[in-house]
Amino acid sequence: MKNDAPLLLVEDLKVYFRSDDRMARAVDGISYEVKPAETVSIVGESGCGKTVSALSLLGLIPNPPGEIAGGRILFDGKDLLHCGEEEFRKIRGKRIAMVFQEPLTSLNPVFTIGDQLSEAIEVHEDLPGETLHTRCVQLLTEVGIASPEERLKDYPHQLSGGQRQRVMIAMALSCRPDLLIADEPTTALDVTIQAQILNLLSSLQETHSMAILYITHDLAVVSQVATRIYVMYSGIIVEQGETDRVFHSPKHPYTQGLLASLPSRLKRGMELPSIPGTVPDPARRPEGCPFHPRCRFTKASCSETLPEMCDYGNGHLSRCPVLCQEREGA
Repeated sequence: MKNDAPLLLVEDLKVYFRSDDRMARAVDGISYEVKPAETVSIVGESGCGKTVSALSLLGLIPNPPGEIAGGRILFDGKDLLHCGEEEFRKIRGKRIAMVFQEPLTSLNPVFTIGDQLSEAIEVHEDLPGETLHTRCVQLLTEVGIASPEERLKDYPHQLSGGQRQRVMIAMALSCRPDLLIADEPTTALDVTIQAQILNLLSSLQETHSMAILYITHDLAVVSQVATRIYVMYSGIIVEQGETDRVFHSPKHPYTQGLLASLPSRLKRGMELPSIPGTVPDPARRPEGCPFHPRCRFTKASCSETLPEMCDYGNGHLSRCPVLCQEREGA
């Protein structure tokens, strides 16, 4: 694979969930890419479809009720949607790994940390017992867990939230993946531990030259870690581009609203603005632009057809025809 070619290329991915007479379009035609050793973030409110899109990469969408209704997921040139389960197992965990947002529920409470870390390695590698134990100790040391020999004997409930998340990272990195998916990896942690986990992931990425796909609702996290950003709303991408460009000159009303709601020292003592309303039910998404019921720029045409992306140059795209027309008329 050439260095400038995407490691991961998602094209027009659609993931639908069916229940009785309802169909929820959780992901409805999103496209994005991640290059080798690059850090990319998909950001949006809860319910926008970002986690569903990540689970699709690992073949973890339960069918039924879920189904991949269309699109392609190319990883290192191979379409994962055409892989059999046995072939997928060789990729899942070894070449693509995931850190989930709730380590206490992701770790099995009745097995020790050592048992669970060993199992993650044994799925893909046949190592003798002493070598396997040494690898587990090295992994816990690498993620900054003190007294790793003792921690291998512990159960998940005996560890702090930060330690459990470090264990999840160690499990994800156990086979040195090319792509790490981090789904809200710091949500349940306090600010100090959150910073430690982000710094840890950044350091490990540099050491192992792996790509990271961050799934988050936290724009403050995105600003620290990602080189490029995809803003997701109600199953679609509404804005994308280099993180600095999107943060300093957002072109979609939804992105503008998210950034305006971020706290800062300059806003201390001030009431933070918020976006009115909520993300629509995926089974009852409004026609046209799904954001138009909450948008301050909405026009009649916004409720008729889904807008195409407007190109602002250098990979910065936004799905807002009103602001795009204003720009073209300027």
